[in-house]
Amino acid sequence: MDLQKFVDSFNNMTSILSVEKRTDGKIGTIRIEAANQLYIESMEKVGEGTSVFTQKFVPGSNYERYMQKELNFENFCYECAINKKPVHAYIRPEQFNFCINQILLPLDIDDPEKSYCTFSPEMSQEVNAEEMSKLSAETSSNVLKTCIKLRSAKNLQSSMDEVIQDIRELCGASYCCILLTDFNEHTCSVFSDSVKEGSNQRSIREFLTDDFVDYAKTWLKFMNKSNCLMIKNESDLDFVKKKDIQWYQSLTNAKVESLVLLPLEYNSVISGFIWVTNFDTSKTIHIRETLELSTFFIASEIANYQLLGRLEQLSNMDLLTGVMNRNSMNNRVSQFISGSVPHKSLAVVFADLNGLKPVNDNEGHDAGDNLLKDASFILRDTFDDGEVYRAGGDEFLVIILDKTKEELEAKVQKLHEYSMMPNRVSFSLGFYYDDNGGDIRTAMHEADVRMYEDKKQYYARFPANRRRI
Repeated sequence: MDLQKFVDSFNNMTSILSVEKRTDGKIGTIRIEAANQLYIESMEKVGEGTSVFTQKFVPGSNYERYMQKELNFENFCYECAINKKPVHAYIRPEQFNFCINQILLPLDIDDPEKSYCTFSPEMSQEVNAEEMSKLSAETSSNVLKTCIKLRSAKNLQSSMDEVIQDIRELCGASYCCILLTDFNEHTCSVFSDSVKEGSNQRSIREFLTDDFVDYAKTWLKFMNKSNCLMIKNESDLDFVKKKDIQWYQSLTNAKVESLVLLPLEYNSVISGFIWVTNFDTSKTIHIRETLELSTFFIASEIANYQLLGRLEQLSNMDLLTGVMNRNSMNNRVSQFISGSVPHKSLAVVFADLNGLKPVNDNEGHDAGDNLLKDASFILRDTFDDGEVYRAGGDEFLVIILDKTKEELEAKVQKLHEYSMMPNRVSFSLGFYYDDNGGDIRTAMHEADVRMYEDKKQYYARFPANRRRI
């Protein structure tokens, strides 16, 4: 067949790709054998932000002459040329400022060394929702099921656990998880995971350390801003080995033979990854298509979940000191009054910070803020088994449940002695204990009265610190 004459008959940008036949099942060399003029001109376009090729086109050259090695692209070519399966994919490579709608069709050419397919990409600046929605019935059903489970969830955690198990089973995988990352806060955690019963796979939870987030950050560099990475065989793992020996070793040590990795991105922020290992590599294209679209909805739900969590935290936390605020205290008191807090004993400590006004007046409010921060730290450290609230201004409340009176009295006494020393953070303290549980309102009232008695003794000892309006 005259490949150039054949490809010139296409009215859209098209090239003919060949994939070397190998007996070991690995993906052989992929070459761009021929291309029509529209394809060449589009790929070589320079200076307008849409250039794909880095070199002038030479027929029959390895595709890596023009672009970096791309495992996903190689998988598409292999599925189409070697396995004779038509491939349609809509991708959004972040290294370019455009989307690519690509169609690959197998060609029946008698060649003992190569298999062939056509490659017709269509590039656009904006995301084409219609093209993205052109899915198989099976994919559409799977994605829709995921959406329904997530949107109807009363508890996102339990629903996500179910979704992740569905994804693992759909992929025929040994393990699947959602890993949440915050590169600014340097945190990393597993939100949900599923391990196939009887498999040799281990949960990522077992590998999490304080610096695991740095390890996860390297995945983005390896992916080169792709929205999906698929490692499906030994050849792909050899590629990983050449680029990142440490990652290769960690994968092999964890008995990972194949991997799908997708970043969870919402509003241009990476919040984590979907990680699938030892999947059914015969369903590579279907798995990619399903996971790429499912990831949109999963990332959106997680972003909303995290936003609500931050809003709840802001509504219940004192931003200056980091302890819970008055709103949270009032809600907690209401829970006690309603009887929804089971407890045997109840202890309340009122702690009024001494000397805040003189510090504000003489040293400035920054110094006063630092004094409040130090005070909250001391209270949290002293009553590490209690709930610390900033009731307002320089007043703090501590609630402790089911601890012995002797243990708490010792802590209060130690804090009281500390407060009597000059040039230390000082509190006036009121302590009330009821070994029968008692009423929270009575406990707070009695602790408040005792705190004011202690305050009088403090002013008697340090009259210069007495408050003046």
